[in-house]
Amino acid sequence: MKRWGLAMVVVLGVVLTACSDKKEQAASAYKPTLDVIVTVNGTSATVEVKTDMKISKDHLGMQRMEGQGHIHMYMDDGEKTVVSDPTVVFGDLKQGKHQVKVSLHNNDHTPYDVNKSVNFEIK
Repeated sequence: MKRWGLAMVVVLGVVLTACSDKKEQAASAYKPTLDVIVTVNGTSATVEVKTDMKISKDHLGMQRMEGQGHIHMYMDDGEKTVVSDPTVVFGDLKQGKHQVKVSLHNNDHTPYDVNKSVNFEIK
């Protein structure tokens, strides 16, 4: 009788684990699209983010809502810039090669694991 009870507990545990994994996968299945376009003008670079994610200024830092969020940008491995606008201008850049990294995040700052880096040059 004890063996049967232990076997049932193991089977039930496996079934519950499989169900919870599927729920988590379904909840995080959304992956927004991302394209980044950099336009150089003198010592400035305009970074334009194109995505199907709704960029929400009003919900920044609030509860996660699937398909909604904001942008994190890093210029030349510098500090993170939190962005709630699809177009950002970085000015007074030094002559030479640069890289901007862009990543998409939920309202609560958790990542969608969607990112892109773009290299460009100021002449």
